[in-house]
Amino acid sequence: MKCKFCGCQDSKVIDSRTNEDCTIVRRRRECVKCGRRFTTFEEYETIPVLVVKANGDRQPFDREKVKRGIIKACEKRPVTFSQIEEMVSNIEKSIYNALEPEVNSSKIGELVMDEIKKVDEVAYIRFASVYRQFKDVSNFIDLLNDFKKDMEKDKAKATE
Repeated sequence: MKCKFCGCQDSKVIDSRTNEDCTIVRRRRECVKCGRRFTTFEEYETIPVLVVKANGDRQPFDREKVKRGIIKACEKRPVTFSQIEEMVSNIEKSIYNALEPEVNSSKIGELVMDEIKKVDEVAYIRFASVYRQFKDVSNFIDLLNDFKKDMEKDKAKATE
């Protein structure tokens, strides 16, 4: 690493620390030539993923946008911020692990619904009703019936 003070390309690492989720490494370095210290940060290089919207527009994947949607669905629900962060991280991992340069917004919506469903049933219904753009009550009732069937299947699997 090149010293920002004298330009020497030799430095030694004095201290290394990672952030909370171990995705960034902070290194304190000391220049071998001038002895001055400086800090560098290392992080994963990520391949940008584009989200393909329903109308065909493309925009970069935005973790914060996903988080805002989940926060809105979980408003006034007993869902902690750490649970929300975990859901967002799981969704982000799924998207990047697919190793595809583009992902449909519908796929992201399904991933969000899957994550919310594991944490809070009411938040799931809230998100699904907005995401699926219900036109009338019958759509809402269909979602509730499907949800109830899924819950019964999960309970049956748990008792086996």
